[in-house]
Amino acid sequence: MKFVAFERSLQGTGASRRLRITGRVPGIVFGAGEPATIELDHNALWHALKKEAFHSSILDMELAGKESKVLLRDVQMHPWKQQILHVDFQRVDNTTKITKKVPLHFVNEAESVAVKTDKCTVSHVMTEVQITCLAIELPEFIEVDLSGLTKGHSVHVNDLKLPNGVKVVTHGKPNPVIASPVEPKAEEVIVAAAPAAAPAKGGKKKK
Repeated sequence: MKFVAFERSLQGTGASRRLRITGRVPGIVFGAGEPATIELDHNALWHALKKEAFHSSILDMELAGKESKVLLRDVQMHPWKQQILHVDFQRVDNTTKITKKVPLHFVNEAESVAVKTDKCTVSHVMTEVQITCLAIELPEFIEVDLSGLTKGHSVHVNDLKLPNGVKVVTHGKPNPVIASPVEPKAEEVIVAAAPAAAPAKGGKKKK
């Protein structure tokens, strides 16, 4: 994805506040050289942030007529307004090693034995994983094939088919669960108690 940034000369809280009033977002680009202060169009950035690829892929940033490869690192939002307050990018090249969270895309869930035959639902225990790799090898997402999922068995991190050069960071957990089938709950059958028999008409009362 490509976006356009503009050089920003004025810094400080007051300057950033005035910049936001004009519909711009202050930001910074760090790594691979001197940090650069930038500004971006708020509406263009707002729509870009809605796209998954903007968060998990290498971006082409045009700044002062030059293009460079960057990675989105942080976005600060207003506590209650739909407003972006600040954004951080990192410059990367072919030798830059990064650690980044990427989304998981689940496929073939409905075709699995667990869902199709055993009527299970699938709990997506994790929707993203943290990986480490060279910047040029960063995948936009990792696909999780659930076609072989069966009742009583889960999909773990070690089951993922990772691109070359990509490793999952598990933070000490040996093999975390990615997705797990959940068996359907047995339906409860409520049987109403039979009404007490009424006494026969005309019957004699016992003394």
